[in-house]
Amino acid sequence: MTISGKDFVAIAEAEGYDFFAGVPCSLVGDAIAALETHPRLPYVPAVREDVAVGVAAGAWLSGRSPLVIMQNSGLGTSLNAVVSLSLMYRLPALLLITWRGYAGKDAPEHIVMGEISPRLLDLIGVPHRVLAAGTVAADIAWARAESTRLSQPVALLLPPGVMKTRGHDEHAAGGHPRTTRGGESLSTISGGPEMAPALPQSADMPQARGGAADTPLVPRISRLEALRAALGAVGEAPVVHANGFICRESFSLGDRPQNFYMIGSMGLASAIGLGVALARPSDPTVVFDGDGNLLMNLGILPMIGGGPLMAAGPPANLVHVVFDNDVYGSTGNQASPSRRARLDAIAAAAGYRRTVAVTEAAAVREGVASALRDGGPAFVLAKVTAEEREAPRIPYPPEEIRDRFRGALAGVTAESHR
Repeated sequence: MTISGKDFVAIAEAEGYDFFAGVPCSLVGDAIAALETHPRLPYVPAVREDVAVGVAAGAWLSGRSPLVIMQNSGLGTSLNAVVSLSLMYRLPALLLITWRGYAGKDAPEHIVMGEISPRLLDLIGVPHRVLAAGTVAADIAWARAESTRLSQPVALLLPPGVMKTRGHDEHAAGGHPRTTRGGESLSTISGGPEMAPALPQSADMPQARGGAADTPLVPRISRLEALRAALGAVGEAPVVHANGFICRESFSLGDRPQNFYMIGSMGLASAIGLGVALARPSDPTVVFDGDGNLLMNLGILPMIGGGPLMAAGPPANLVHVVFDNDVYGSTGNQASPSRRARLDAIAAAAGYRRTVAVTEAAAVREGVASALRDGGPAFVLAKVTAEEREAPRIPYPPEEIRDRFRGALAGVTAESHR
């Protein structure tokens, strides 16, 4: 007995899950196909499983109920995000984890992870069940209730043979993954997604850039000064802060409930901000990122610039500000690769509608203000010195940061729709 992906998605929607993100696996391909063509439910295809966890976190903070799809190999990839973001801040979500290597029968690369997947979930304190076709509705209902009760993620492990697959899965039998069936591309099979057409070039589209991106930027202000200028332009918009001194220096300049301060999960500020922006498309969202944080999650740039939702363009309400000081400041000013890579040029190539590089306070403020005014996704690269000031640690426990921010988002959204 198997369940179709369409039926699984319908049951999940009936239980209240209204935001989906994940990384594909052949065992759940039928559900992803259903989501890619769904008229209501957003599905964000992520470049990595920890990014999907971050996007889901932002969606939950914005009032959505997220479900994250991943292979159990991706459970290993996402462990830090689950532990230092979802569990630390206590953010509910359902993790649908496909169980490759189940019963020791799979390609060699799946065997060890297949053996330890349930124990990994036990180790980090994530309650879980093994999904069965005959109990899908009860299992999803349990996950919803348990996740809400505990205010944290719970997991459903999906073994082979439970969900209908889309054609022969040679990879599951130990061979190589297939992209065609009967000579047809998967994109042409009934129910599969159509290939996205090429985007037309326009004045707002990023163009190939030469000399400007090659010109060295000479920083003239500290990060603290740049943060002060940026904060002067954001107004009431929520700001997701990358962890480290960006949080601490921003807090020292002026605390507010609309600030989400990241304590752990380095690299995921942009993913959380993307989740917030997608869940609140009518309201602006700002991300304060660092060069080290962004470089850990560089795949987020084409996710944002290329359009993170099926059949939808890039998020026009997202402003991505990167304070680039060429070093990993929190760990002793070790050199960052950004000193030889222009992050604004990478963002432009990834599809951001507007990019600007600035080195002075007035330009930082104007860059953020114009991005909020003119739409995006916009990328503001603030090249700053490595100077650091004494700044207090964030005094709030993670759950208070969560509740302040979620409450502020609810208030801003209600006010903007009156």
